[in-house]
Amino acid sequence: MSTQSADVAVPLDHLLTQAASGPASRLLPGGSGLRFVGALARRPNRVATRLGNLVEELGKIAIGVSNIAPAGADRRFADPAWTGNAVLRRIMQAYLATGAMAEGLVQDVPMEWRDAERMKFVVSNVVEALSPSNNPLTSPVAWKALINSGGASAVLGPRNLIRDMASSPRVPSMVAPDAFTVGVDLATTPGAVIYRHPMFELIHYTPQTETVRDVPLLIIPPTINKFYALDLAPGRSLIEYLLQQGQQVFVMSWRNPDARHSKWGFDAYAEAMINAFDVVDQVTGAGSAHVVATCSGGLLASLAAAHRAAIGQVDRLASLSLLVTMLDQTRAGTAGALIDERVASAAIARSRRRGYLDGRNLAEVFSWLRPGDLIWNYWVNNYLEGKPPPKFDLLYWNADSTRMPAKLHRDFVDAALHHKFARPGAISVLGTPIDLGKITVDSYVVAGSADHICPWVNCYRSSQLLGGKVRFVLSTNGHIAALVNPPGNPKSSYQVSDENALEPDDWRAAASTEKGSWWPDYAAWLAARSGAGRPAPATLGNSEYPSLENAPGSYVLDR
Repeated sequence: MSTQSADVAVPLDHLLTQAASGPASRLLPGGSGLRFVGALARRPNRVATRLGNLVEELGKIAIGVSNIAPAGADRRFADPAWTGNAVLRRIMQAYLATGAMAEGLVQDVPMEWRDAERMKFVVSNVVEALSPSNNPLTSPVAWKALINSGGASAVLGPRNLIRDMASSPRVPSMVAPDAFTVGVDLATTPGAVIYRHPMFELIHYTPQTETVRDVPLLIIPPTINKFYALDLAPGRSLIEYLLQQGQQVFVMSWRNPDARHSKWGFDAYAEAMINAFDVVDQVTGAGSAHVVATCSGGLLASLAAAHRAAIGQVDRLASLSLLVTMLDQTRAGTAGALIDERVASAAIARSRRRGYLDGRNLAEVFSWLRPGDLIWNYWVNNYLEGKPPPKFDLLYWNADSTRMPAKLHRDFVDAALHHKFARPGAISVLGTPIDLGKITVDSYVVAGSADHICPWVNCYRSSQLLGGKVRFVLSTNGHIAALVNPPGNPKSSYQVSDENALEPDDWRAAASTEKGSWWPDYAAWLAARSGAGRPAPATLGNSEYPSLENAPGSYVLDR
């Protein structure tokens, strides 16, 4: 993958702004469309050439001599009827030719980069939506479902559509809401809540070995999703795996905030993390702890760590691990073209009036980043075929979203829009200017090569902002699949290197490739920094922080 992948990064300000702004701001061209039409009008020859080529190709399609065919990876036209049936083949070819013409016109017209990227986004989404594979009248999959179900799909599909559109996120369901139960099917690793804070519950997990490492591990999950992505199910839980390697594991389970908590921002979350860190230290008596944080939790953990470094307490941090975390958001590409100061201010004002950003709206934004896979694929399954979506634990977790306090929303948008994470002193947390270069402890940074939310190049550049030795791992998976990557999958592999001073392309060319999951590598890396070991504690917590209830606790169940 080239460094060009940085041009399709999805910065946090874009995600959070679009989530607060509604679908129209994402899918309508606005002023960019008017400028595009004006630019086309000034180039009639180019338009005439494109239209002439299209008419010529449509003529070939009509008489059956066109060679247009979908790309081999295009699953929309995998059904043999698209090539075996003369009418459907012509419909498919006409669609492909027309779509290529529309996208070609966008490429032909020179525009300011923001307008160009916005038009590419809008046109590609319109072309995707108009695919005949999405149309019940032309989709062979829909007709076969109608016949095979005895007409039931014609009833079940509209019913599914009405259900999905009745509430946010207004996109096709990727998993049934009752497919799993947290604490029964998911998040089942034994443990107990030993501390309850207004912002989080702290879970201490039951050791699974006779001896445990001296230095404990504190997991900080995202603030826009539940923690159990790292504890999905037995055999698919990073928490369970690390316990089996002798690590002492604690996790923060964030509260799902509402309007009462609108004033929780960077300072409040950083203070909460430090509070959790102190409880872990008091329970274990280790004097230091490893911190592993994911996605938006990684952003906040980095701020908290830099604050501790600024006040001379970085030695209490044994190491910092950042999983799919994008601190460097300076190369925004397409996503950055969809936002400016005016749009950001309007979005912040909306969340301020409500008191929070609804996580379901953010889930909708995530879906439209990959409409082929996350919108239209389920449109066909749910509505044209009338089927329930497949039962998949990772998608259930993805749908179990949380709200974000208005102040945190504002802080994130402001910091990301102005690239403050990468600029020393641009952010102050708990009264101290933040410089990520002052985090001089060893770090372990993981990215996904197919991540459409935090592209690996940006994660790699983020690792260069840290001041200590960094081990960078590039897993061959997407955003969360890169994390839920247990040993035993023959398709998994990863690249790894302790050298992160190279340019991204050079790093990828030089880094060694290892088969399997990165989990064993991480467990060994932690073990080398966690001491010789001690007998596993007989009880969870201690006299000051006793067990309050079994894991996964109460906060994770709040929707």
